[in-house]
Amino acid sequence: MTENLLNHRVEGPASAPPLLLGPSLGTSYALWDAVAPELSIAHRVVRWNLPGHGGSAPDLIKAGATVGDLADLVLALADSLGIGRFAYAGVSLGGAVGLHLAVHHPDRLENLAVICSSAHFGGSKPWEERAERVRREGVEWLAENAPSRWFTPGFTVPRLVEDQRTADPEAYAACCDALAAFDLRDRLGEIAVRTLLIAGRRDPATPPPHLREIADAVAASTLVELPGAAHLAPAQCPEAVLTALRAHLDGGARRGMAVRREVLGDAHVDRAQNRQTPFTARFQDFISRYAWGEIWTDPTLSRRERSMITLTALVAHGHHDELAMHVRAARRNGLTPEEIGAVLLQTAVYCGVPAANSAFATAQRVLAEEEG
Repeated sequence: MTENLLNHRVEGPASAPPLLLGPSLGTSYALWDAVAPELSIAHRVVRWNLPGHGGSAPDLIKAGATVGDLADLVLALADSLGIGRFAYAGVSLGGAVGLHLAVHHPDRLENLAVICSSAHFGGSKPWEERAERVRREGVEWLAENAPSRWFTPGFTVPRLVEDQRTADPEAYAACCDALAAFDLRDRLGEIAVRTLLIAGRRDPATPPPHLREIADAVAASTLVELPGAAHLAPAQCPEAVLTALRAHLDGGARRGMAVRREVLGDAHVDRAQNRQTPFTARFQDFISRYAWGEIWTDPTLSRRERSMITLTALVAHGHHDELAMHVRAARRNGLTPEEIGAVLLQTAVYCGVPAANSAFATAQRVLAEEEG
């Protein structure tokens, strides 16, 4: 079964939201080495290799392949991993796969990031000529000029150049066939998924106008241009790409704020927001992004279970103001007064009777206010 799947690498918690990362032609998933580990903190990251690249079998595609064929391989990989809907980010050919998915399989995408890519790649002739030469001469000549095609002068990533050198010629040529046939310009207006477009201002292969063309057609899109980036932006400008992807894919603080309001209530959150100052703003963002956007959204535990754990921790440390707030939250998360009492009784055993005594007084006051 695995020989029929794209070679891939999975990182991050199994319960985290899935994120698939696609490579550019001639590279492997090493293209994402400086970005994927950070993304995997909050996502189940799946990096995949094109046929004939990295460890993917070259016979997964044949001459005359299309971007749709590659997209089908990506969907088969997702299915094999039990992934239904997912976020997707891809570079160049990998970005074209993402655009195809957004048009033809919108039900599978949560959101999309298209990096240094295009809705078309300069017409079919250059790719047909490249495919013909690769079939005739192999890929060594491409490895020799890869740094100038991929990066700004003086910058290179030897591992990626080696990926180009070791790519299977027939599979590489079939990928060229896919790029030759690819043109989604007349379908871009159908893309409804939230889309991030990242352009490298020094990219000779897919310069910023290619990304602007997509941004102009896709209603729910955001365009970011990176001044120092050429074609392989995740390798050359990983911090900038990571920042843009985090803001787009996570919605970090936005998602956390929604959960925070659901658990703690609008009144409490509004008070906290009204008290926010420039001095505390970063801390409030940290709470929303990390505590509420990552921990409380993890589906491994239910919100009822998280409330029980939180009540216990607050009793143990004597945080009675926070305890009152989370007694209210526990009720909002479905705990009955009796269940809250049982949790506090358990704390008497493991946190001490005096701590539990104070906790019962706090909880009783909150529950009485609720009844009143």
